[in-house]
Amino acid sequence: MSVHVVVFITAGSVEEGQNIARTLVEERVAACVNIVSPIESVYRWQGKVQDDREVLLIAKTAAEMLEKLARRVKQLHSYKVPEIIALPIVAGSEDYLRWIDEQTGPSPDAPAKEIEVH
Repeated sequence: MSVHVVVFITAGSVEEGQNIARTLVEERVAACVNIVSPIESVYRWQGKVQDDREVLLIAKTAAEMLEKLARRVKQLHSYKVPEIIALPIVAGSEDYLRWIDEQTGPSPDAPAKEIEVH
């Protein structure tokens, strides 16, 4: 079994969060994404303290998918610097962790990639 992570991502609207969540799951870079709304975020940006309503995405994935997930979030996100923070899952239901592995990475139905031999 691989190592797993929970990834926190904030988004500016429910619609943006839903688009990111659906894309990550459809593209198999996350097994599941929860959308928590609304959240209140207080942060410093460009020298000013900001206070905004956002949504929080909680994505569960295999650690080996983290780079691909982060790259995809940056492509889809409206923020210049989106929050993408991964925390290790140190323990969990063996069945659930196995399910994460089954739902991420290449689809089991996908044809095998041909390897060119020279």
